[in-house]
Amino acid sequence: MTALASPGPSPWMTCPGCGRLVWEPRVRKDWGVTPCCSYHTRLRALERVRLLADEGTFREIAHGVVGSDPLAFPGPPPYQEVLERAREGSGLEEAMVVGVARVGGAEAVLAVMDFGFMGGSMGWAVGERFARAAEFAIKRRIPLVSVTASGGARMQEGAVALVQMARTTQACLDLARSATPHLAILTDPTTGGVAASFAALADVAVAEPGALIGFTGPRVIEQTVGEKLPQGFQRAEFWLARGYLDGVVHRLELKAWLARALRILSPRPGVETGEGA
Repeated sequence: MTALASPGPSPWMTCPGCGRLVWEPRVRKDWGVTPCCSYHTRLRALERVRLLADEGTFREIAHGVVGSDPLAFPGPPPYQEVLERAREGSGLEEAMVVGVARVGGAEAVLAVMDFGFMGGSMGWAVGERFARAAEFAIKRRIPLVSVTASGGARMQEGAVALVQMARTTQACLDLARSATPHLAILTDPTTGGVAASFAALADVAVAEPGALIGFTGPRVIEQTVGEKLPQGFQRAEFWLARGYLDGVVHRLELKAWLARALRILSPRPGVETGEGA
């Protein structure tokens, strides 16, 4: 999948899915879904928040949790400079936005990744933000909704980034032990350390149509094993057919689906949580 380009002099765009000319204002109105073949272009994190959260209810948490340069990574360019460019270009502090909101009236914590921030890579700050989102959800006894879009661990942080797989996995265990629901929405792409950690550990996991999901991309696998991979390998529909996902949900139906799921899964007062076990 590709992101929807910024508006140019022409109101027409070529659909990345089928190659037809489509009216770009309509695509933007439909949250980046093309009318010809329902191709889902990539959305930024704050667009995802606007799509899912009830208007005016989102309140961001985990302010100031940002990446640093633990290894003094030399570059070029230096890692600190790369971070600053990513912040300026995206308008975000980090590759994950965390906040509390209502979705169809149901309260939830949202942890939303942004592929436009250094490929949605997971470094220390992303791991810390997810952990804080889980802690907040447990404390408030409300579900956590993670929306993934990532190319994997952030190489400039080395082992510090890799250990975030363990950190986010522990956060998921804490959610499970406290009976706090965790719902994951996997978008294109969900790969690397994110796919192998918290994206795979949700109580309910759905994906957008056509989303690429897997630890390593199909081209690398094909080159490694020396065989032609099945058509649609690692796409959302491929994983649904094999029981890895609970559903594939069209973007325009995603909020309604999530609102229903939250109403069903939200902890009820007086329900035993298993805390202290």
